[in-house]
Parts: sequence; structure tokens; C-alpha cells
Amino acid sequence: MRFLLDDEQRAFAHSLDALLTAADTPSVVRSWGAGDHTAGLALWSRIADAGVFALAVPEAYEGVGPLPVELAVAFVELGRHAVPGPLVETVAAPALLTEPGLAKRFLPGLASGETIATVVAMKGSYALDGTCALDNSYALDGDAATTLFALDGGELRLAPGHGPVRTSIDPARRLTRPAPGGELLATGPQVTAAAAHALTWARLATAAQALGVGLTLLDRTVAYVKQRSQFGVPIGSFQAVKHRLADAKVALEFARPLLFGAALTMEPADVAAAKVTACEAAYTTARTALQLHGAIGYTAEYDLSLWLTKARALRTAWGTPGECRELVLNG
Repeated sequence: MRFLLDDEQRAFAHSLDALLTAADTPSVVRSWGAGDHTAGLALWSRIADAGVFALAVPEAYEGVGPLPVELAVAFVELGRHAVPGPLVETVAAPALLTEPGLAKRFLPGLASGETIATVVAMKGSYALDGTCALDNSYALDGDAATTLFALDGGELRLAPGHGPVRTSIDPARRLTRPAPGGELLATGPQVTAAAAHALTWARLATAAQALGVGLTLLDRTVAYVKQRSQFGVPIGSFQAVKHRLADAKVALEFARPLLFGAALTMEPADVAAAKVTACEAAYTTARTALQLHGAIGYTAEYDLSLWLTKARALRTAWGTPGECRELVLNG
């Protein structure tokens, strides 16, 4: 089966690509990683104006969704440009807020981009799909988020703040622990069901983001091997280099239909399969990119590093490869 985007979806992707290209995202990423959110928040506002966050919010609450296929299209572009911030968490949050009072309170702000949400579950205390807990006890970009939703022991709370910022393998992914306590928003079995739904949305967005990261890593590496020479010829002419790039290309192209197929069904096992396939493809491409760039690929000053570290971080975000494979096998 072939999954082809229609004209409107392709135009949406092209418009986001143009917006993000003009934004000079590498400089935005570096500022964000250093704790300066000014440029990142300005870009966040433009992404919201393009309607990205509204795709996860129902029309009844000032959104245009839920539209998982269009969301996947958008997150591929966000990954291609390494956009920082709690993007996945903000589009997963609406799935947690199904109770009408909470939806009316939070969803319009999430759709418009005025609310920047991050979501965290205290590790080991909140099993969702029988295989894993929702992410871990660290919230992504809690210092930039306006709203921090914390899941703990079957309760959904609005965390009153966060602890010190900790760095991760991806400098642009800043981690914080939520402060204890806070307003109790919901409790009981409905929270468990909503959290499982939120996990599915988060994994879909992560898979799309990883696919975009892998595509950029491949494009940059292909361009580089045409320029770098050894023995008087571009290294891209060597058969071994072609094989490595071809393997990366095949892996990424195999992940693409799984991603959009999962967006059509939104079955947890389908989304888990897309997530593990896209993230593994991006990680494989990152390793290839690093090897073919040589020593320059190891330098943080070189823009390639912004995608290399993100590929590694996304691989285990919202479920490790092992957890996702177990869900696929048992689903």
C-alpha cells in the first residue's frame, strides 16, 4: 500500500519548510540550549500561527483536529529543522484533558500556542500500556513551559514549578523535575485511559520528528561526501560510502509508510511500530553521518551535531525500542 500526501498536505509541508528555513533554526537551537528562549519562543509563536498545535485540538475548543496525519506531516518538518521546545508534549497534552471543564480551560491556549505545555510521569508509578511508564520523572523544557502537567499515582496535577535544569545528551532538551504538590486536575481510571491515549499521540509525533531528523542527516551527509575528497576524488564516489548511504535511505523510506499508516489507524501497536522504526532509522543515519563526516562530525560547533544528538535522544523518548517492540509483539 502506498501512502501519498494530497496537494493540501504537501503545500502545508512546503509552507512549514519555508517558515523554518527563514528562521535560521541552528542559531535558535543553540540559544535555547544555553537557556535563552527569546528566539525559540518567537519561532514557537510562528509555528502556532501556522496551525500546528491546533491539529491536536478538537474544533469545539478552537482547534482544527484531531488530525493525526497532518500532525505527522508537520512534525517531519519540525524534525528536519531540529526545532527545540516541548513540541511533542504540547500536542500530547490535549489527550490528557478530555474532561469538559479541563478541555475548556486549557485547550484553546494549547491550540493558539499561548500555552506551552510539558508532561511528566513519575517513573515507576504510572504504568500506561502494560509495558512502560510515560517518559520518565523529568519534564522536558520545564523552564520554558507555561504549564507543567504531572502524572503520579493515578492523579493528574498542575505542578507548581520545577527544580534545577539538567542537561541531556541533546543540549537543546533541557530537563527538570516537577515540584511536588500542585492543583489536582483529575484522578481515577479516566486518567489512566487518557494517559494511554496521550502516549500514542506522543509516540506518533516523536516518530515523525525522528524521521525528519534522519532525512536532514542524510541530505547533509550526501552533500558533504560530494565535497570531501580523498585520493583526488570525492569520497561519495567510493562504493563503500554509497552502500552506507543507500542503507540509510532505505531505512528512512521504510519508516515513512509506517508513520503515515499509523497516523491513519492511531492503534497503539501501529504507532509503536512506527516509532521504533523511524527512531532506529534516524539513529542508524546519524551513525553513518558521523562516520562519513570524520573528525568534523564530532565538533559541537558544526551544525550537524544539532541533529546527531537529537536522533540519539528521540530514540528513547516516550518509550525505548525494546518497550515499543514488546507492545507490537503483544498488540
